Amino acid sequence: MSDYDLIVRGGTVVTASDQFRADIGIRDGRIFAVAERLEAGPVLDAGGLMVLPGGVDSHCHIEQPRPGGGSDEESFSTGSVSALAGGTTSLVSFSTQFKGGGVLEQLAEYRRRAATGAMVDYAFHQIITDPTDTVIHDELPQVVASGVRSLKVFLTYDGVRLDDRQYLAVLSAARRLGCLVTVHCENYDAIAWRSAALLADGRAAPKYHAWSRPSIVEREATHRAIALAELVDTPIEIFHVSCPEAAEEIARAQARGVKVWGETCPQYFVLSGSDMDRPGFEGAKFMCSPSPRDAAASAGLWQAIRQHTLEVVSSDHSGHCFEGTKGKRIAGTDAPFTKIPNGIPGLAARLPLLWSEGVASGRISASDFVRLTATQPARLFGLAAKGRIAPGADADLVLWDPTRRTRLTNATMQHAIDYTPYEGMEVTGWPVVTVRRGEVVMRDGVVQAQPGSGRYIAVPAYDFIKPRGVLPDGFDAAALS
Repeated sequence: MSDYDLIVRGGTVVTASDQFRADIGIRDGRIFAVAERLEAGPVLDAGGLMVLPGGVDSHCHIEQPRPGGGSDEESFSTGSVSALAGGTTSLVSFSTQFKGGGVLEQLAEYRRRAATGAMVDYAFHQIITDPTDTVIHDELPQVVASGVRSLKVFLTYDGVRLDDRQYLAVLSAARRLGCLVTVHCENYDAIAWRSAALLADGRAAPKYHAWSRPSIVEREATHRAIALAELVDTPIEIFHVSCPEAAEEIARAQARGVKVWGETCPQYFVLSGSDMDRPGFEGAKFMCSPSPRDAAASAGLWQAIRQHTLEVVSSDHSGHCFEGTKGKRIAGTDAPFTKIPNGIPGLAARLPLLWSEGVASGRISASDFVRLTATQPARLFGLAAKGRIAPGADADLVLWDPTRRTRLTNATMQHAIDYTPYEGMEVTGWPVVTVRRGEVVMRDGVVQAQPGSGRYIAVPAYDFIKPRGVLPDGFDAAALS
């Protein structure tokens, strides 16, 4: 009789703090033992490879419903294939709210879609675009009871952005309910003002998307988001930090003891604003918000990572096809930059790009890579069984070849989107096998999981995001709102 359902043998185990040669024994979908030598069970040979925790992508837009009907082109099934092919075994995606509506109906439908299609394990952020009294006091407690512990707010974009008073209402609700608030930080009015001036001056091409939102509008909104969160004493994470100026605002708050975390994405290391200045409509492929900056900004982000100011690297996968009429061309190929959908695909590219630019290039260690892509996002979002290699954790593993060189193409991404902004880039480091809860679900690029085999992760209350208990004058306005 076997002691284990599977033994991962002979690899170099990499955790967020250490590297060592060990076997991993798996039983009932969980890691049962990590030891120098294990016997009695089927063997998965990891000789010559690194064994990493399965990636945790805590920021990706998958099959998200759109106003007026329909949903993102990336479904839970296609997105799962791309994630598993790239070494990611868990993700956190977004249940949305439309202005004038509630959140419960959308959340129920979103859970149904995920249960039908997902092959990765998944949790949800709840987007709040309209924090009415009914939503805040009647519906959000039910959302939290269902296992959703993070809320997403936008400080820009027509149709979803919150003003400061609305943002304070969400922060207050999160404080009462024990939620983390995640924030898209850009100044709405500054972008609208600058965009109007650009268009009036005849500057409408995709490259002017970057001009419409320079780093100062991200820096200001980051400062404001943190200040208001500090006023309420609500922990927050700043999403997709694109520039060192915004990272500096986070670092200053962290030095004061504020519970604020920062996230960035691979696009801010390998793309730049100049990519949007390609001939014709080609620049639309690289449009995302905040905009990619330049080499100096990328260098500043690497420094913020080494200083632990930025502790999560997500994909912010938000794919829109380039061809056809539903994606980037929805308003035509002569559309001004203000009418072109934002967002780029990146599920499968996240880990290879970060390893290549970070570990293989000597900017970070392999343990830093694990912390940024698995351990810290799992810890921050309460995914207690994910992101680590230790007895009791889910047996989510990636067998990683640290020296394999691969040229990225849209075919290797295996997503539903018809392009990748990383086309032709050569990376060092590649996932060879992906294991999800003890089952081999990807080998040599071939995904063999079944749609619907992913599991919903209901997140309970957890101490890591508890408020500090520090309020101006000791007055708790959130308790009365």
